[in-house]
Amino acid sequence: HRRVYITDRLGMPLIETVTAPEMRTPQEVAEVGQILRRIVRSTGQVRTGIGAARQDVNVSVTGGTRIEIKGVPRLPLIPLLTYNEAMRQWNLLALRAELHRRGITGDTFKGRFEQVGKLLRKTRYQPIQQAIAAGMTVNGVVLQGYHGLLRWQTQTDTYFSREISDRVRVIACLTALPNIIHSDSPSETLASSEWLTVRKALGVTEEDTLVLVWGPAVDADTGAKETIIRAREAAIGVPSETRQALEDGTNGFERILPGPDRMYPDTDLPPKKVTPDRLQRIRQSLPQPVWEREHWYRQLGIPEDTIVPLTYSPWAELFATAVRDLQVPAVLAAVVLIQYPKRLHKKGMDINKLHAEFLDELLTAVVKKRLPRAGVLQAMEAYLDRGEKIWLQWKKPASVTQIEKWFNLFSKKMLPQQHDRSPETVYRRAMGWIMAQAGGRADGEQTANIVWKLLGGSKSSSA
Repeated sequence: HRRVYITDRLGMPLIETVTAPEMRTPQEVAEVGQILRRIVRSTGQVRTGIGAARQDVNVSVTGGTRIEIKGVPRLPLIPLLTYNEAMRQWNLLALRAELHRRGITGDTFKGRFEQVGKLLRKTRYQPIQQAIAAGMTVNGVVLQGYHGLLRWQTQTDTYFSREISDRVRVIACLTALPNIIHSDSPSETLASSEWLTVRKALGVTEEDTLVLVWGPAVDADTGAKETIIRAREAAIGVPSETRQALEDGTNGFERILPGPDRMYPDTDLPPKKVTPDRLQRIRQSLPQPVWEREHWYRQLGIPEDTIVPLTYSPWAELFATAVRDLQVPAVLAAVVLIQYPKRLHKKGMDINKLHAEFLDELLTAVVKKRLPRAGVLQAMEAYLDRGEKIWLQWKKPASVTQIEKWFNLFSKKMLPQQHDRSPETVYRRAMGWIMAQAGGRADGEQTANIVWKLLGGSKSSSA
């Protein structure tokens, strides 16, 4: 179950697409995201790039609850995020089962806290030492029957203590980390004797866990209360939350998920009626569905790496017109519209300068044999590099006279340098030199016939 948001800081409206909870695996969630991405991009009416769209991914498992992972910035992150959230819910359900086995339920759970700063005035543990020196409060929270459970794994390399720490950070505003320490993982914190002193003072048994939280008095008290609340929730199940996506594929607490009472329309904006006529006009203006385009492209046999990009490319309609009306070979059109711009972009060229009129004229020139196929990429590069005037030259293919002039120039300047003057060697070197001079404006077959003729034979007789 997921949402996709598309926004634009320059004033384009926010579009929210909500799907039904029908995806069953982390991979399916990402696949649906890709479909939605291709659909909106196929309209040509959305901004693209990093931050243009974000996904809210809702995850639940059997026995769990809906958890919303907010603002996922990239689709490739979704499978791991979804997997880790499903793992977290399963592990929280297993933790609940363990608490029930110990006789701890939401009703029977007991937690309490007291100030313990006076007991730790001589501690060498710097976070608490600095807090006491600043006049802050240190609270000791006793979680009865919780021994060892704050080390219960929830996500990859993440433990239940993180569930408490995140709550304390967000709700109690204790953002400096660490904001809690606990007796289930006492190393590198207090000295053993200090843990023992606090445990004795608070009456902590071997079956209990002791948590220390510190900060300004109000925040430290709030942090202690949230620790108790989250520990009690664990005996009930998986609490409904909004969580934030983290770079390592795990997620962290962001806020309590609002209930249905929060889901209301914006009362400042009156609803606008969408008439049947307007819906019909919208339907008529929609592009062909991307899956229908993909099916047609596969029937045409265009290169595999061009199929999906072409389904949502701004040149999809140009491709259809070129293939159906201009009779441009489908493979050629796909290569020119998808592969060639990628190559030029890798060379550092601004492919945003390409426009439909130029590309249509380019493909037309090839079909009408005004430009050989071999010269298309060079023509595009020349256009991006030197502009429209250069392109006007490329629309004029090299004439027979021009090819003969290049051959004569080769014979005069280059032939004396050739040690091996066999016809085949001279032919290969002449062709390479002439085609380089032509820069793609010369047809290869026509040039070959002219060169062989000028060499005193023909290409076919030599073969």
